[in-house]
Amino acid sequence: MSGGSLLALVALPALGGAGLLGRGAARARTGHAPARDRTASGIALATASLSVALGILVSAGRPVLTWSFIPGGAFALGVDGLTALLLPGVLAVALLVLVAAAVERTEPAARFHGLMLLFVAAVAVTLTATSLPALLLGWELMGAASWSLIGFRWRDPERTSAGVAAFVTTRTADLGLYLAAGAAAAGSASDHLGLGLEALPDLSSPWRQVVAVGVVVAALGKAAQLPFSVWLSKAMLGPSPVSALLHSAAMVAMGGYLLLRVEPLLAATPAVASAAAWTGAVTTVVLGVVAMAQQDLKQLLAASTSAQLGFVVLAAGVGDAAGGTEHLLGHAGTKALLFLVAGLWLTALGTKQLEAMAGAARWWRAVGVLFTLAALTLAGLPPLGLWVTKDHVLAAAAERSGWLYGVALIGAVLSAGYAAVALRAAWRGPERRPTDRPGWDSEEPGDRHVPRAAVLPLAVLAGGALAPVALLVPAASDAVDALLGVTGAATPGAAEMALSAALAVTAFGLVLRRVPRPVPGAVRWFDLDRAAAVLVVTPVETLAARADRLDRALDRAVAGTARATTTVAAAAARLDVSGVDGAVRAVAGSVRAAGRATLRPQSGLVHQYLGAAAVVLAVGAVLLVVVRP
Repeated sequence: MSGGSLLALVALPALGGAGLLGRGAARARTGHAPARDRTASGIALATASLSVALGILVSAGRPVLTWSFIPGGAFALGVDGLTALLLPGVLAVALLVLVAAAVERTEPAARFHGLMLLFVAAVAVTLTATSLPALLLGWELMGAASWSLIGFRWRDPERTSAGVAAFVTTRTADLGLYLAAGAAAAGSASDHLGLGLEALPDLSSPWRQVVAVGVVVAALGKAAQLPFSVWLSKAMLGPSPVSALLHSAAMVAMGGYLLLRVEPLLAATPAVASAAAWTGAVTTVVLGVVAMAQQDLKQLLAASTSAQLGFVVLAAGVGDAAGGTEHLLGHAGTKALLFLVAGLWLTALGTKQLEAMAGAARWWRAVGVLFTLAALTLAGLPPLGLWVTKDHVLAAAAERSGWLYGVALIGAVLSAGYAAVALRAAWRGPERRPTDRPGWDSEEPGDRHVPRAAVLPLAVLAGGALAPVALLVPAASDAVDALLGVTGAATPGAAEMALSAALAVTAFGLVLRRVPRPVPGAVRWFDLDRAAAVLVVTPVETLAARADRLDRALDRAVAGTARATTTVAAAAARLDVSGVDGAVRAVAGSVRAAGRATLRPQSGLVHQYLGAAAVVLAVGAVLLVVVRP
């Protein structure tokens, strides 16, 4: 298969998104924007469907596209086993989210669907990038599109501020990728390796270590891992379909994906790999505790997303690319379903507070059942998908370090706890929906309606969430390993799986009976935003203010120097004009006058010369008489 199919995969959603944005802008200028733009939704769904088909084709054909624009720095896209496994899944989740958004009537449709398609194009570039220039392009476009989507309702200052906070936080971490690109360029110049991702493990020291550190920092920022996690809390002010895509299968997942992609680089830098593994393990625990404390459903899901991505980061750090990939895929379908249901209930009730929405699963049974299935999967209960994938990661962690395994196991137990918190609230309300309840319509006007058409995309996502159950069959697990080119992957034993299952079931049951008192500070995400303000924002602002004062002082000094120079130059000009030029003109005048005077005696008449000679002789005779001693 030619590289043109890869180009089409990227160009199709990009052009579709740009066209929808232009359509929305034109209608807004003319005042003809309809209350519901069915055409925009249809175009977006058709484009996303074709993208899924193209994703399947390129995953089967494994094309490569290379464009060399600088020596050793080609823009390269390609499909290997990891991309072939993830690309169709991510595109399918995007399609289902767009279907749910169309059913939910997210408006204005042209702008929303246009931005979503541009985001899908950026994710496609990121997933297929095989060189640092291509990766940087996808990474940058993904960040810009996410900022637009999180702050989609731009008339609300709080929402736009949330988009800015998320963007600035992730952009700060993205500096690591630029550091990595610079170090890779410096190292490849001496080693003649180029900027391909596959060449990074072969860089010489210290370039290899610098690249690894930069990549890990950038990935941790996108994956909302510690210490960058709090941006995900801010991002929950975006529309629920945005959360369902960006914070399940797309942007947050791309942080984990990047580490899985460069796992050979991590293997070549053991210290960096160990730091990444421990960061992932600690994030599963800390953000699990945060999720347990939340009373806002989307905040609970956001914290759980960071915690679940911690398992993916842990897997990359311990060299378990297969387990990390499986968990990434299983989590994508599960969390997209949960976020979409949270959005449906928010639209219906006007709130996402657990106390106010208690019983929502009873009032809309079909949606409630699907939410329950996803929550049980998130809890890691046997025999559901994430129980299988988590145990693969735990087995790999156990081979590396008993302490690492212990911390990750605590994170797995907490998964059961926060899933139980969400499920308990969804079902413990009255059988019949009341006409009103305190807290309803507190965040937005609710319409008390959940569309039946929303059940279809949710059901398909539920199937994707259950797909990892197939890994219990050795043949399916071996097929995934073969696709990823993995040999000797860690496999959990029966005792390990039984232990994790028993702990998850126990924790789930205990929390269903009674939610424990939250850990102090966990509701506020342990004030990570304040810590960032104290440790980063305030020092940077102080430094910027001092730099500004220094810059202003330098400006004043430069301006003063310029004024003094101008004054000196003016004085010099006056001296030159009135003094030097005047003296030169006076000398020249005197010379001309002397010249004219010397011309007068030169008349050419002999008798005048004789008369002059007589006068001179007479004067000489008089002088001789006078001065003679």
